[in-house]
Amino acid sequence: MTGFPEPDAVISTIMVVGDADAAAGWYERVLGAELFRTYGGTTAVLQFQGMWFVLVTGGGPTPDKPGVTMAEPDDLDPVSHSLALRVEDCRATYEALRERGAEFLTPPVDRGSEIRCFFRDPDGHLFELSQSTESG
Repeated sequence: MTGFPEPDAVISTIMVVGDADAAAGWYERVLGAELFRTYGGTTAVLQFQGMWFVLVTGGGPTPDKPGVTMAEPDDLDPVSHSLALRVEDCRATYEALRERGAEFLTPPVDRGSEIRCFFRDPDGHLFELSQSTESG
């Protein structure tokens, strides 16, 4: 029996989107993610900075996930999952992503030990840009 975690195990994040092809285009254009494969217009798999984004359209329960409905965010105020991107220069990355079409909640905010700002993908998933300002 193999142990867990297996040496070649990979973590992916699954994000429910309204349109997998449109979302994949945004992730390619704005974040620079690389499209790996698509499945029948309902799923797109992208690689970004060593992780995998699996973009899927919503759907009801299945035999392997009874009682679970996959749905894109419908209320953007409460957030139970976000992705943080630690960058060397938050302000420069903010400008670069804005030029590519990212829509930010605010410009970067200096919080003392870090500078950060937030943006959403077209389906409402929250991303954070964060720069540590502490030395060491």
